[in-house]
Amino acid sequence: MNTADLGLPVDVPSTALFTDQYELTMLRAALQAGTADRRSVFEVFTRRLPEGRRYGVVSGTGRVLDAVENFRFDSDVIGFLRSNRIVDDETLGWLASYRFGGDIWGYPEGEVYFPGSPVLRVEGSFAECVLLETVILSILNHDSAIAAAASRMSAAAGGRGLIEMGARRTHELSAVAAARAAYVGGFDTTSDLAAGFRYGIPTVGTSAHAFTLLHDSERDAFQAQVHALGRGTTLLIDTYDVAEAVRTAVEIAGPELGAVRIDSGDLLLVAHRVRQQLDELGAVNTRIVVTSDLDEYAIASLAAAPVDAYGVGTQLVTGSGHPTCSMVYKIVARAVSSDPRAPLQPVAKKSLGGKLSVGGRKWAARRVDAWGYAEAEVLGTGTVPSDLLDRQLHVQLVKGGEIVAREPLEVARERHFAARAALPVSATQLSRGEPVIPTEYI
Repeated sequence: MNTADLGLPVDVPSTALFTDQYELTMLRAALQAGTADRRSVFEVFTRRLPEGRRYGVVSGTGRVLDAVENFRFDSDVIGFLRSNRIVDDETLGWLASYRFGGDIWGYPEGEVYFPGSPVLRVEGSFAECVLLETVILSILNHDSAIAAAASRMSAAAGGRGLIEMGARRTHELSAVAAARAAYVGGFDTTSDLAAGFRYGIPTVGTSAHAFTLLHDSERDAFQAQVHALGRGTTLLIDTYDVAEAVRTAVEIAGPELGAVRIDSGDLLLVAHRVRQQLDELGAVNTRIVVTSDLDEYAIASLAAAPVDAYGVGTQLVTGSGHPTCSMVYKIVARAVSSDPRAPLQPVAKKSLGGKLSVGGRKWAARRVDAWGYAEAEVLGTGTVPSDLLDRQLHVQLVKGGEIVAREPLEVARERHFAARAALPVSATQLSRGEPVIPTEYI
């Protein structure tokens, strides 16, 4: 089922106003100048990775496709633009029939990227391409930031379970997108039911401290939860005294107790003590879940602890200190006239302060070494070298305005694991460093 078609509360009927006003004023001026129909190429890229990061993760591609498909100026939107005098009647008439009819190529979702990587390439008339800038960037910048943080946490977890639980720490709709991006980056489950409903991500959740405090005693709370949810449930054991809670939990649920959750204190020390106590009580298969303001560094510090799963909230949904990837959407080529057969001419911004762009419609490939590990991100505008033909990274996502590359989220997740595994081993080090492979222009 494609839940984007269901009109869910987490969806919107049109994405056309997820844009900046100057996109429409540029359109108005280009229509009057006769340049709006010039064939153009825009690329999405970042000039640098967030400080200390060694690779980026492409996420949000599927949401971009939905946004492009839903980019429609319906009567209500046109009425808003008219009443606020955003653009003139000629431009409104053009917008009323807007449908993106161009082509979009990009790195497939879950792939890694580096400085300069053209993670998305949008081709069509200037008018139809320029309108998509803001919505594309808002999706890719947010989702790729979350996925990168999730990937670092996934690598640090070393195969232990990861639960996304940041919905209460961000906007209600960004929480759904964050859960999706976290799943691509390596998280296993989410606490957010809207994300489970819309994207099919496995959901989990049992109880909070409020449930324990509701009851006259911790024993009463545990008995009520086990009676309702079964012995395989997860009991929260740090409301009062942890050791007493563990004894009570095993007395009530027996050795079949599914898991205990620790949400405060010295997690390393407490986890060791809880594991020892559970084993002594015969609950050797009861798992330990830890939460409490975790990030990738805290997860790594618990590598020696007997922890089975981590729940992460705030640090995940805020990109663990880097809530955006600083991606930009730049025109890199345009036709010399409005004639559909007119040749493309490379164009690029010249600027001080590190904002230079490289003109030309670019291909991208990843060169590997003799052992099959990535050694360079190679970008070019001419003929692709024969040794890189089968290493190209772009796939076509939209052809003539039609979506051609929708895929299950699980595919993007598995692609990310494979892409990360193909990087040099230093890619997953948490110490600060440069991008794990260089970007080369040829």
